[in-house]
Amino acid sequence: MIDEEKDRLIKLKKIVAKGVLPYPASVSDNRQPIEKIVLNFDQLSKAQEIIILSGRLRSIRLHGGSSFTHLEDESGRIQLYFKKDILGEVNYDFFKKLIDIGDFIETQGKLFATHKGEKTLLVEKFTLLTKALLPLPEKWHGLSDVEIRYRQRYLDIIANPEVKKFFKIGSLVIKLLRNFFDERGFYEVETPILQPIAGGANARPFITYHNSLKTNFYLRIAPELYLKRLVIGGMEKVYEIGRCFRNEGIDRIHNPEFTQIEFYQGYADYNDFMALTEELLVYLLEKIEKTLVIEYQGRTLNFKPPYPRLDFCQALIKEINLDLDKIKTREELTGFAKKKGLKIEKSWGKGKIIDELYKEYVRPKIIQPTFIINHPIELSPLAKQIPSRPNYVERFQLLVGGGIELGNAFSELNDPLEQERRFLEQQKLRQAGDEEAQMIDFDFIEALKHGLPPTAGEGIGIDRLVALLTNNHNIKEIILFPTLKPKK
Repeated sequence: MIDEEKDRLIKLKKIVAKGVLPYPASVSDNRQPIEKIVLNFDQLSKAQEIIILSGRLRSIRLHGGSSFTHLEDESGRIQLYFKKDILGEVNYDFFKKLIDIGDFIETQGKLFATHKGEKTLLVEKFTLLTKALLPLPEKWHGLSDVEIRYRQRYLDIIANPEVKKFFKIGSLVIKLLRNFFDERGFYEVETPILQPIAGGANARPFITYHNSLKTNFYLRIAPELYLKRLVIGGMEKVYEIGRCFRNEGIDRIHNPEFTQIEFYQGYADYNDFMALTEELLVYLLEKIEKTLVIEYQGRTLNFKPPYPRLDFCQALIKEINLDLDKIKTREELTGFAKKKGLKIEKSWGKGKIIDELYKEYVRPKIIQPTFIINHPIELSPLAKQIPSRPNYVERFQLLVGGGIELGNAFSELNDPLEQERRFLEQQKLRQAGDEEAQMIDFDFIEALKHGLPPTAGEGIGIDRLVALLTNNHNIKEIILFPTLKPKK
């Protein structure tokens, strides 16, 4: 590659010496997308119209006084035919000796079909737009190159056309999410990413320092507490699409920074949001896949509502014969978990142990879209208790595809005194060493004291959703620039 770069640098100097700009600022106003030209090829070739195309050269085949190349832009690819008799010796020599695969050029000419029927532009003029100083990748092989794909995503997109499709679907999903909630009267809002208290989820935050204010801030782990402040203020339907940050491990469904949508609606509860979530998924699948039945990692998933509702407690009884109503102490639960082979950290409270048992033994069994409902109160410091079951809350998680959590929702706790009590319990867990336990947000408690109507809230991980829709096992495949350990 070093020799290739040196060779291209020599060509660059020759280009400049000829008085040609290797990086001009503008292109023709009349350039057209290649896809449009290919679709209308018969009509345009018969009319012998002058066609202007711009793009990157993806191949070059030199044959003395004539050469064939392929030009590619975002919309498609077409063959170009360079002929000395048409271009003149000086221009053809410039092309033959100084242009490389990977360079961007603008071409002008007329369309024709070769003897083999390939749609082709006969080039009458061309202009160099960008001289590439490094060659394009050809193929990817092995695990080490998978890492290169993530580090140098631009090369991945160039080399693997299917990857570009994943990111286009991701963009479409965000557009459709906005359409869905806008049509239903929700307001899109923005809340702080730098927060004095990291709240809204159980997660370890990233810490940063503000020089002027001389204080620490946290990158948000969730927008929840700010969105609920807006409902308190009278904005009854709000949503936010944005990045969240959690200082946690990295695996196929976790990245330290991720994109999610959170939405809140006053005068609604978690039952309303189960119906809304089903409606949302049907909307997305019909727009993107044109079907409610999709393939994911060798499994057929059917998103036709209604989805089963599986009680959290009953799921644990079914899978590991654990009845939470009969477990009175952390010690009893710890003993049970250890017998199951779960390694218990000293800082874990009862809720954390329950959650780890659930993640290990229940979630992987869930294949078809399923709502796991009515979680233990220890797992849900922001959710409202079930009146007839005070040890459980009105919460659901939407699971699919072997335990992938797509959505998490509550009937929001709106009792300020109970919320303060729950925050204090979380503080005890933090003091015992649980860095994922929530901090006390006294400003939020004060906001609750002004009155939050019965409200439902939900968060949906967009990266996981797009991975599901594109049949990708790992969310790194659909995050443009996933978090990686820096190279030395």
